[in-house]
Amino acid sequence: MQTTDPRLRPGCNTRLMEQRVNFITLATRDLEAVRTLYRDGLDWTPFIDVPGEIVFFQVGPGLMLGLFDAEKFDEDLQREHTTTGATGVTLSHNVENRDEVRATVDAMAAAGGTVLKPAQDGAFGGIFHAHVADPNGIIWEIAHNPGWHVDDDGTVSSA
Repeated sequence: MQTTDPRLRPGCNTRLMEQRVNFITLATRDLEAVRTLYRDGLDWTPFIDVPGEIVFFQVGPGLMLGLFDAEKFDEDLQREHTTTGATGVTLSHNVENRDEVRATVDAMAAAGGTVLKPAQDGAFGGIFHAHVADPNGIIWEIAHNPGWHVDDDGTVSSA
C-alpha cells in the first residue's frame, strides 16, 4: 500500500508550501496616518493604493507590506470588528551604520512616528538600534548590526 506525504503537493515531490513569505499585511486603525508616514514622510512609493482600504509597498525582492484599514481587514476575514492593530510584532529595517539609524529614526519621528526607544547600543551582538512606532502602533526596529548583512539580492548573511 502506497502512502502519501501530506507535506508534498499532490502528484509531485515538491513541498506543499515553500519556505517563503510574499506579503505581510497588517491591520491599521488610521490608514491615512500611515500612508502619510510611509509615502510622504519616508518617500516610499506605493505599489497599489486603494483609498479607505489598503496600501501596498514593495519592501524587498518578492515581498510586499500591506497596510489594511482595520474595519476592512475584519470584513475580509468575515468576522466582527475586533482588530485593534498589530501587537507583539516588530518589523526591522537594517542600515549600514549608526548615523543611518539616527537619521532614519529622525525622519520617522518628523513624519508622525513615535520614538519608543532612542538609538542606543543593544544588549547583545554589537547591535545599535532604536524602536519607532508608526501612527497605528506598528513597531519598527531601525538597526545597524555589523554581524548581519543583507545583499542587494535580499540574501541575509551573518558573520
